Amino acid sequence: MARVTSLVVNGVTRQLDADTQSSLLSVLREQLDLTGTKYGCGEGQCGACTVLIDGKPHRSCITPTGDAEGKIITTIEGLAKEGRLHPLQEAFLFEEAMQCAYCTSGMIMSAVGLLQTDPSPSETKIKDALEGNICRCGTHPRIVAAVQRAARSMKGGAH
Repeated sequence: MARVTSLVVNGVTRQLDADTQSSLLSVLREQLDLTGTKYGCGEGQCGACTVLIDGKPHRSCITPTGDAEGKIITTIEGLAKEGRLHPLQEAFLFEEAMQCAYCTSGMIMSAVGLLQTDPSPSETKIKDALEGNICRCGTHPRIVAAVQRAARSMKGGAH
């Protein structure tokens, strides 16, 4: 059985012992205690488990850990820098873009991926990028507003 012995998560090489076929989500949550990434459907359909792998959004519940080895993994915990929230995290708070907040980390990670490729996305592009992220509470208009706010704030930005 093939094993993964280290992953680069949030800029830190983390030592572990995991089967290459174990889901990245289970390794992040159970072995690395990074519980901001949520288990939702377990089938890659809801987006609650979204993380960035080499800057692109991936559903960690269906990503084998072996596929992430040697790549840069970013979780919601890795967005804040030097004690300051990422502009998307700040915008979600300002716009009150969460109710139960179960989808929030996945929504933010998908939006970070979008803003890295398109720093000024249209409302349509934002909706398209977040289409695979389900919010049961129906805060979609506030989520879109938060992404727009973050895009504006990041124009001069360090993130």
